Amino acid sequence: MKLISPWLSLVATLVTIPHTALAAMPKSEILLAKLNTEYGLQVSRITNNDVYNNQPLLTQSGIYFTKEVLTDGQSQTDLAFYDFSNQQVVDITNTPVSEYSPTLTPTGNALSAIVVEADGKQKLWQYPFDHNITPSRIFEWIEPVGYHAWGTKNDMVMFILGEPHTLQYTQVAAAKPKVVAEHIGRTLTYNHALAAYIFSYNKAQQHWLASYDPQENTVTDLFRLPQHVQDYAFKDTNTVIYAVDNRVYQRQLNNPEQVSLWLDLTPYCDSNITRMSYLNDQLAFVCAK
Repeated sequence: MKLISPWLSLVATLVTIPHTALAAMPKSEILLAKLNTEYGLQVSRITNNDVYNNQPLLTQSGIYFTKEVLTDGQSQTDLAFYDFSNQQVVDITNTPVSEYSPTLTPTGNALSAIVVEADGKQKLWQYPFDHNITPSRIFEWIEPVGYHAWGTKNDMVMFILGEPHTLQYTQVAAAKPKVVAEHIGRTLTYNHALAAYIFSYNKAQQHWLASYDPQENTVTDLFRLPQHVQDYAFKDTNTVIYAVDNRVYQRQLNNPEQVSLWLDLTPYCDSNITRMSYLNDQLAFVCAK
């Protein structure tokens, strides 16, 4: 059952014209792998596989994700939450427009997300967990935003759609983004140990994992990724994990030439594993259908 969010009436007052719905999106499901339990590896399904479920964000209390909602054969996306305490999924936004890419803000008191507004423009919004505070745009004019990642100084990088797609950096107070790299992939993260953003991008027909140091304004190539791999996650600040088909591999930033198989998830996903989120011996992953 789709629950009505306290944010619905708030956002509806800001965006009153429904965004045109799209055709159904590629089907996918989110699963949760628990490692090092008394029974070894345990994997459970968080969502079904009859609609698009993607972009999991694993937290202590549950998993935020992007969920497709179908109405009369037409499609849009909401932000949803799987609660570990009761093992139930609830819609967070449930608005007339599409939202995706849920991300915790640095303070931890709100979600930031991309909103496809009524005019089709993709902008970055924030949704406070205090429902007495109205959701709002973070930037009024920066668009079209595809993905984003927060740093520690109220700054961020954003995937800006275009020809080519670019990685752009800005501080929220400044709101003057600068282009960091071109032809970038869709996964953006911040590495606290390096005090740098991590991203992937194409260079000379090869896909690289790279870091961006905002203090020095420098981009450093870390290592080449396998062909077609755009999605990755960090197991710890030095260990990168990524999937090839339905197997997850790991590499150390300080020893990138050594690659090892970490998890074979073939019994649980018979296609491709894409997005992943790791926290405290748990891996949320997306299995494409």
